[in-house]
Formats: sequence, C-alpha cells, structure tokens
Amino acid sequence: MKAKRLRADVLAGLTTSFALLPECIAFALVAHLNPLMGLYGAFIICTLTALFGGRPGMVSGAAGSMAVVIVALVVQHGVQYLLATVLLGGLIMMAFGLLKLGKLVRMVPHPVMLGFVNGLAIIIALAQMEHFKSGETWLSGTPLYMMLGLVAVTMAIVYVLPRLTRTVPPALVAILGVGLAVYLLGLPTRTLGDMAHIAGGLPTLALPDIAWNLDTLRIIAPYAILMALVGLLETLLTLNLTDEITESRGYPDRECVALGAANVVSGAFGGMGGCAMIGQTMINLSSGGRGRLSGVVAGVSILLFILFLSPLIERIPLAALVGVMFVVAQQTFAWASLRVMNKVPLNDALVIIAVTVITVFTDLAIAVLCGIIIAALNFAWQQARQLYADSHLENDGSKLYRVHGTLFFASTTPFLNQFDPANDPVQVTLDCRHLSFVDYSAIAALGTLRERYAKAGKHLRVLHLSERCRKLLKRARVHHD
Repeated sequence: MKAKRLRADVLAGLTTSFALLPECIAFALVAHLNPLMGLYGAFIICTLTALFGGRPGMVSGAAGSMAVVIVALVVQHGVQYLLATVLLGGLIMMAFGLLKLGKLVRMVPHPVMLGFVNGLAIIIALAQMEHFKSGETWLSGTPLYMMLGLVAVTMAIVYVLPRLTRTVPPALVAILGVGLAVYLLGLPTRTLGDMAHIAGGLPTLALPDIAWNLDTLRIIAPYAILMALVGLLETLLTLNLTDEITESRGYPDRECVALGAANVVSGAFGGMGGCAMIGQTMINLSSGGRGRLSGVVAGVSILLFILFLSPLIERIPLAALVGVMFVVAQQTFAWASLRVMNKVPLNDALVIIAVTVITVFTDLAIAVLCGIIIAALNFAWQQARQLYADSHLENDGSKLYRVHGTLFFASTTPFLNQFDPANDPVQVTLDCRHLSFVDYSAIAALGTLRERYAKAGKHLRVLHLSERCRKLLKRARVHHD
C-alpha cells in the first residue's frame, strides 16, 4: 500500500511539473522578467512548501496573481527592487502565520468561495487563449486547425483514459503521448521552446543590489504588503478547497509560515514570489497526489528540466499543455453553483456572481474583499430585521419590555423604536434575557434609551443581562440598574 502511495505521488508530481512550466514562464513574461526567474521561483516555493507547509497535496509556485501585482514595480524600478519586495513580502507572510491569523479564512462565506473558484477557473481558461496567438495576431488556417486538433486529442485522452485504467495519471499520458506523436509524425505546431528557452544553471545566492534605506522601503513596502495579502488569500482559499476535496484538515498558520519562508529564499536566490496555484493543485489532486512527495517531485522536476532536460522539455507541444489546462478549468469550475442559483437566497446568488466577475476583471483580493463586505452587510441587515420586543403592563402599573434578538450597530434604530418613553408609565423594566449586546453601538443605544426615559421623568430598570453584556457595560461605565 505504501509503495502504491509513493508511486501515485511521484507520477502526480511529474504531471504537475509539466503543467507548472508554461504557467510560470508566462507569468514571468507578464511581469517583464527572465523566464528562469519564474522557474527558479517555482522550484524553490513548490519544494519548500511541500516539505514544510501545512497542506500536503497543495501545489505552490510563481503565481499569476503575484505577477500582476508587481508589473508596475518592475517597469519603474527594475528587477532588484522586485527581489527585495519578494523578501519583504515573505517576511510579512511569515509574521501572519506566526501570529496565527490563518484562522481568519473562516470569515470567508461559502458563496465567496464558490465565486473565487469559478473566477479562477475562468481565468485559467482565458489564459490559454494567448497560446492561440502568434505575436499579436490570432492563428488561422492550418496552424489553428492543428492546434485545435491536438488540444481536442489531449482533452479526449484525459477524459477517456480513467475509464480504461487508473494506474497512471491521464494528464501525464496525454502530455507525453501527444508530444511523442507530434515528434514522430513531424507535425508543425508550436512547442514550449517557442515560449522561452529554459536551459540554465543552479540558482545562486545573491541579495538584491539596492540601497537598503528608508527610501527603498517606501518604494517596496506597498507592493510587498499587497503581494503578501494576495498570496495569503489565494493560498488559504486553495487550502480550504483542498481540505474539501481530500476530506482532510490542513494547518493554515503553518502553511503561511512555510510560504513566507519559501518566498524569502526565492527572493534571495533570484526567483519570483509565489503562492498556491489552484490549477496545478487540481492537476496534482486529480492525478492522485496526496502526500508531500508529490509537491517535492514537482518542484525538483522543474530544476532537473532547467539543468539537464531542457532540449527534450522544449519539444512538448503547447497544445498538449493547453488541453490539460482546459480540463483543469472545467473541473475547477463549481458547476453545482449554477444549478442551485434559483434555490439559494438571492443575496447569496449575487455574491457568487459578483465575486466571479470581479475576480475575472480585477483581481482576487478585491473580489474576495467585495464578497465578504456584501455578505457581511447582508448578514447585518438580516440580523437587524430579526430584533423585536413584546410588552405588557404589570399589576403594579409598571411596564415590562422583553426584547429578542441581537443589538449591534445595524439594529440600534429598530431597538429604540420598540419603546415609547412619552406614553409609558413612570416605572419601566427592560428584560434582556433574550437580548445579546455585541458592540459599542449597542451600549450607546442602551445609554440613549435611559436618557430618553430620564428626560421624560421616568425610570428604566434593566434585568437579566448576560455576564458578557455586564462586562461590556462596566468597561464602558454605563449604569444598568
């Protein structure tokens, strides 16, 4: 059983490494960097997070979300400032994990998760469109038909092979099979070597050649913070998704520390920054990769390709890699979210759509932040609407109010509207047995209510406060008797 597990991890890692190559090269080119910087970053980050991270089976590398963040920095200040930014961003990620803030991902609602997954699936698919171009013009005629045909064959292999055998990852068979067919038949199609030449040596330790002063810090700090936030967000959401797929539990804080350390090492050795990559993670998981070995094999394979196997690797047809990524996009998209659109509350459906669209047209960080804000505002609105009170006159002529619900910033107005200080008797009692105080707005609302009764020459007595409410009121020095 153990030998079977090791074999599955090795094959899954090898498959993932083929999928990492074009992505990391493309992201490096997007950021106006040498493709080797993307590959060095992929090797270092993938290997270190696999060894020391908190989520076996998840794959990290030089991610596109990070590349987009630092384009302006590279154009304006150069590569050395980028490397310093990667170092600082890595330290921020480590601090995030050491402070045990990874649990904040629990604040991301499920509709936001679905929007995140759908948005990234669309981005993965759209990114493949660039391979149907030659320069700035779209392919046409025979080159286009050849590309489409090979993509279709690749996808067919990935879909059909699992019905015949599960001993080898279908994506690996598809890439190698199509690559061999193109070579033996001499088919004219674009290969990985047309994107970039990947031959190189071992990465070398060299700290960024910049002035280490406050002026430099002012330049790199905003990019480093944004890079860290985007990287952490994508990593933690991918970790959640991996937990669901594998039905096991990862450790987000440990993953944050490992990712930060990997980015520091990558920056020190001339590599790009990176984070979890959902597409490559899906390939790894669907190929049977569950242990740390799969990530290590993927990372080390990248280095071996650079050092020894570049002539062979550069012969891999882009069509084969595009076909695999199209399948990944299809499998990543949460199709179930479309089927339940008319069954879930309208606000949840809007969150799914909004996060998906914003992810595609802006970036992940903004999309998730918008989704959380929309979901939080909706939650606050729903909670505020649920606050109500019942009241009756007691035998002694006083009036008793029983308020039910949660008192916080959004429900203070409905709370105050439940009372009638002008027409109530002199003695009024507020029973808080079923009322929960949440924030300072709740305390202020209670103070306002007391003042209204005092101005009317009446006395408000408050009963049955929970211990937590008493502490809140005591801290704010509000008298509640």
